Amino acid sequence: MFTTDNFNEEDRMRGQRTKLVVELRKKGISSEKVLEAIGKVPRQLFFPKDFEQFVYRDAAFPIGHGQTISQPYTVAFQTELLHIQKGDKILEIGTGSGYQAAVLSAMGANVYSVEVVKSLLVEATKVLKNIDSNIKLFHGDGTLGLSSEAPFDAILVTAGAPDVPETYMQQLKIGGRLVIPVGQNRESQQMLRVTRTSQTEFRTEVFGNFKFVPLLGAKGWKT
Repeated sequence: MFTTDNFNEEDRMRGQRTKLVVELRKKGISSEKVLEAIGKVPRQLFFPKDFEQFVYRDAAFPIGHGQTISQPYTVAFQTELLHIQKGDKILEIGTGSGYQAAVLSAMGANVYSVEVVKSLLVEATKVLKNIDSNIKLFHGDGTLGLSSEAPFDAILVTAGAPDVPETYMQQLKIGGRLVIPVGQNRESQQMLRVTRTSQTEFRTEVFGNFKFVPLLGAKGWKT
């Protein structure tokens, strides 16, 4: 389980997280579980050094290799759509900085996360191993999912896909939820939630427009 007890955080950082939670609530995030997790996870640990002034702004920020640490609102929005219950088995596609995985784990989920950029995975591993041993990290093509650990209660994709890979849908449990941004170009996507209602049936819901970095891989965008 995620804990911040081992970190001697400055009161200022805790205060900034509290302000961020208030801001997210005003923007429409209503899940108390999600807001509590956002208020618990020390985002500064996942941020590039020397950019402390940007840590708790509600904005995305580059972390290298063409990737970003997602805007806190986007993290909260996607997480809220998953309807996570304690003990859920979650697959995250796109570890990035590791921040989203930490938020999921702070909600009591068992997190499996796949990252295609090896250097990002190495950096995320350094941070996460010190704060949360329950997150399992994998290097590989995230568009293929993680069949060795399937099925999952939920799958969260943190990059924009040209369509919904069949691999994800087949790795969901019945009743499982897939949250994924999908768009026919790399510039904008619609947020989808796909729920597996039976062995062969799925329900798709649309939740507005977003902009993500592209999902790269065999079932995503080509480099």
